[in-house]
Amino acid sequence: MFLTRFRVNTARPGARRLLSSPQVLHAAVMSSFPALLPTDAPPPNGPRVLWRMDRTSRAEVMLYVVSPDQPDMTHLVEQAGWPAIASATAPGWESRPYGPFLDRLAAGSQWAFRLTANPVHHIRRKDDEPTKRTAHVTPVHQMGWLLDRQERCGFRVLEKPAERRLLPSGTTHTGQPHHGDRYELTVHDRRALSFDKSRGPVTTAAHKAPVSLVTVTFDGRLEVTDPELLRRALRQGIGKAKAYGCGLLTLAPPGTGG
Repeated sequence: MFLTRFRVNTARPGARRLLSSPQVLHAAVMSSFPALLPTDAPPPNGPRVLWRMDRTSRAEVMLYVVSPDQPDMTHLVEQAGWPAIASATAPGWESRPYGPFLDRLAAGSQWAFRLTANPVHHIRRKDDEPTKRTAHVTPVHQMGWLLDRQERCGFRVLEKPAERRLLPSGTTHTGQPHHGDRYELTVHDRRALSFDKSRGPVTTAAHKAPVSLVTVTFDGRLEVTDPELLRRALRQGIGKAKAYGCGLLTLAPPGTGG
């Protein structure tokens, strides 16, 4: 496993094209692996290629990739990096083995984390209708989506001390859980995306049905409860829309960000 970081040069036209569509960026990321064919499906229970685009407070745009194999991002440097200053020792991206870090994860250890995800649930408007996948649109429900998955992913989101809470936890007017600011968890950077999945001519039917999804970014602090389950979540991702920049969970020492 490898963890790779690539800084995007947003002044370049190629970068603007990549950032315009998760489908285009997904194709560019997957092209970083020579042995991986476009038709290859990810293994159902094994490591897969995950990626996430972070936009930092300093207006930097960073691409993070977790992958079973080490990537070659030469094409990304040429399209959206700084090719004039790239060299054999500094190719324009940083890639490090991820296995040693995963092996060191221990129950009880605490980490800052970041996750961009596609929080969804299934609803049925009428009893005789099939269920439909629908995005959670409020921070409370998006937060609840992640909290519902923490146990099966091998961690628990840390709670704030009582004296640091501004709002009590309780329920909403509909009777649903309301987490207030009980947890060391924030939800931000909500994006409603709609893009064309097809690469065919604009007259094809696929262009009439664009992919639509809502993504949010979670920042917070967690404690490891089951290292093996957490390793699986870090390798396989969390939630849906993994091909479109969702699901990649990253950890960092507390105080440094996810």
